[in-house]
Amino acid sequence: MAKKQTNVALVTIAIFVATFMTAIEGTIVSTAMPTIVGSLHGVHLMNWIFSIYLLTNAMATPIYGKLADRIGRKPVFILGLIIFVLGSLLSGLSQSMEMLILFRAIQGIGAGAIMPVTFTIIADIYPLEKRAKVLGFNGSAWGIASVVAPLLGGFIVDQLSWHWIFIINVPIGLITLLLVVFFLHEDVTTVREPMDYLGTLWLLLALLSMMYGFQTLAGTNGLITFIGLMLVSALMLWLFVRQEKKAQDPIIDLELFKNRPFVVHNLIAALIAGFVIGFEVYMPMWMQGILGLEASLGGFAVTPSSLMWIVGSFVAGRLLVNYRPQRLLYVALGVLLIGSLVLALVPESTPYWFFLIVAGGLGFGFGITITTTTVTAQAVVAKDQVGVATSFNTLSRTLGQTLMVSIYGIVLNMRLAQGVRDNADITTGMLNKLINPHTASQLPAKLLPTLHQILYEGLHNIYFFSVVIVVLAIVVNWFDKTKLHQD
Repeated sequence: MAKKQTNVALVTIAIFVATFMTAIEGTIVSTAMPTIVGSLHGVHLMNWIFSIYLLTNAMATPIYGKLADRIGRKPVFILGLIIFVLGSLLSGLSQSMEMLILFRAIQGIGAGAIMPVTFTIIADIYPLEKRAKVLGFNGSAWGIASVVAPLLGGFIVDQLSWHWIFIINVPIGLITLLLVVFFLHEDVTTVREPMDYLGTLWLLLALLSMMYGFQTLAGTNGLITFIGLMLVSALMLWLFVRQEKKAQDPIIDLELFKNRPFVVHNLIAALIAGFVIGFEVYMPMWMQGILGLEASLGGFAVTPSSLMWIVGSFVAGRLLVNYRPQRLLYVALGVLLIGSLVLALVPESTPYWFFLIVAGGLGFGFGITITTTTVTAQAVVAKDQVGVATSFNTLSRTLGQTLMVSIYGIVLNMRLAQGVRDNADITTGMLNKLINPHTASQLPAKLLPTLHQILYEGLHNIYFFSVVIVVLAIVVNWFDKTKLHQD
């Protein structure tokens, strides 16, 4: 009986749909977040809606990557999709901030498979010279989502309820599931070595304690708790490294970390992914809390970024086979440095259209950077390690986002708390109302200038921190001299 062949076109569409589902989920949540905060009264818990998703995503990613190399991409992808759809449905049924945070954790566990396994499947079915172009095409899902999500998210939030922004993932996820089940076929070589369960446990505990530690920094006794959790994380990491050195089939091959290009590109990916999350989460808040725009327009502030991300991906795909990744990254990081400086310096009165231009420039830089680091991380490892390498690349970006969204939350909350302490007439509840455009009109007119100034300064501090992140990425890029060649 002849072996069934993968339908490359339909599998590529499935990957596109899965990416679109992930993209629209992120953009809609960012668009609706001010409304969710106003509805559930939890500006101090806001970053947990993002960070718990990223935390569980990060913890699951290396496991999925290893399983994808051991048992095949298809079953791992299907499992991740099922968990993601279930988490989305439960998030949509949430009635409190605590419930939403819990179900976002489940959603994150499923999402941990989607991004790395889609990238790994692309690496399987396309050669190097076409891979970056397909990644660019796949990136267009983010562009389409960036146009659709603010309109759809704004409509859902304004006309229905924010709960529906999660339920939309259910039909999209089921369509993707069917495409993968029927059209992706693969040869899987059975791995006889036992699964590295102990190494997996130590890695999960190291990641959990490290990322939870960053979440505690803003709380009471946060510094003491943070130090304690970092010590626990360091101990778990030591146990993990010791286990990996003797494991027959380690979950992450430590030899990868002797590969300088691999380390450099993952570190750059982590840093810039941290900048991306700060831009996408807090720009809608600027548009709604300071400029007073509706949720849909606030979400549209990041749309040019997603559209130009596609352009940057295609540019990277065309140039990677002829130019060193380092040169491309210098150009991209230079663009991002200019954009971050602009956001850190613009006055409160800056008009909406100006942010659209800045967002477009940042998207171009993001597209080149993320595509270049992803393709390079895959290209510099052996074929039988592509799954692990891709999942580690995704893990790096997720860790960067998790740590940065925690730090961004601390930076913003410190400034908001300072503003409340310095102004007797201002309360945290007023800032909650200011962030939500539906309730901002309830605030006393005489206090609005002060409230706007407090929020403006908090958001400015976030983008000053982003400048530092981009500068660090430029310094790291200096250490890479890799030249990719066609297969």
